Amino acid sequence: MERKQQMDLAGAVGMVVFATMLAFNQVAIKFTNDGFGPIFAAGVRSLLALAVLALWIRFSGRRVGGLRHTLWPGLMLGLLFSVEFIFLFLALDLTSVSRASITFYAMPVWLALVAHFTLPGEALSPRRALGLVLAMTGVAWALANPESRGAGDFRGDILALLASWSWAGIALTVRLTRVSELPAEGQLFWQLAVSAVVLCAVSPLFGPLLREPDALSLFGLGFGVLVASLGFLFWLRLMGIYPASDIASFSFLSPVMAVAFGWMIFDEPVGLGFLGALVLVGVGIVLINRRRKSRKDPVVPAP
Repeated sequence: MERKQQMDLAGAVGMVVFATMLAFNQVAIKFTNDGFGPIFAAGVRSLLALAVLALWIRFSGRRVGGLRHTLWPGLMLGLLFSVEFIFLFLALDLTSVSRASITFYAMPVWLALVAHFTLPGEALSPRRALGLVLAMTGVAWALANPESRGAGDFRGDILALLASWSWAGIALTVRLTRVSELPAEGQLFWQLAVSAVVLCAVSPLFGPLLREPDALSLFGLGFGVLVASLGFLFWLRLMGIYPASDIASFSFLSPVMAVAFGWMIFDEPVGLGFLGALVLVGVGIVLINRRRKSRKDPVVPAP
């Protein structure tokens, strides 16, 4: 499809759909954790998503070369992805969707902060610095907000923060190593292949593999596989059509929608203070992402 210079209605609708999928994915993880051990579920999800990716590569006729030459950075990428999922699945086993999502989807904040010191051309402009301050203030306000504290667990909040940092580490790994030379399918291969092995191997250390599997937990697992495979490929197609900066500007929607889903499905408390914190995070993310991008952006799919 022809490359476009700005976002149009079709692209905007597509990004809203993708952001909604990412937001509901937090709910799906909650459902999955009711029937399966969190780390075991994460491993099975990566394994099934890897199978879907293999089918996509096979039937789309795309070739993924260069894997042998990116072995060590690819393993690093996969290990970071594994750690991210350990933190995220455990976080959602302990705390609410609303609190975990605000912290987790603040990843652009931590990435911008680290990139300021480590990546050339990524220095914080006054506008991006303001966005950084607003978003960090919003995260702190959300976690300290007494209206939502009863629905969360501080241990889960910390794990969600660690998952967000791990996600930022994945982005930096893609930017700073030879993994950036791989096509998007190759980068996703390393993340899914390594995490499938690592997560399944360590899952017995985190308790029983099965809890009380039912239709809802199986639905949650299936939805997660959909997001990690076809959802990413859908996002990849949008990245190939529209400017990366326009795509990034929609990233604030996921925490907003995740909070809404937590309120609607789990009856999580969302008062005015929590909504104010959410607004600060959303505005901050938009300000951080609104910049000209001449380089090729790393392929870092959201969980």
